[in-house]
Amino acid sequence: MPIDPQHTYVHLAEDGAAHELAAATFWETADEPVGSGADKSWLVTEFAFTADWPTWEMHPQGDELVYLLAGAIDLHLEQDDGLKVIAIDGSGAVVVPRGVWHTAKVRAPSRMLHVTRGAGTLTRAV
Repeated sequence: MPIDPQHTYVHLAEDGAAHELAAATFWETADEPVGSGADKSWLVTEFAFTADWPTWEMHPQGDELVYLLAGAIDLHLEQDDGLKVIAIDGSGAVVVPRGVWHTAKVRAPSRMLHVTRGAGTLTRAV
């Protein structure tokens, strides 16, 4: 049966197993075991954006693959040598390094797939 990653996330466990998680259930229990500091698993999610992200985020436990499936965004990475802006149009991906604060400015309604270790994710207002 097909999975809609906007409503059902996929949790890729450290042992190689893949588990489906209802998006609402994940956010209700984000601090337990998926999302805990000891969690070494990966999370695959999809989001639709019509407006800029309201927050910066940073993943201390691993890199993040940000894959634009459709639309247009400017991905902002706050790096040691200054702000780096990467424009992506139509389709394309960026690997955001572990520990780098990032946000996106939406230039056209967009769909994005994210793959990251969610454990310990930090956010702050734009």
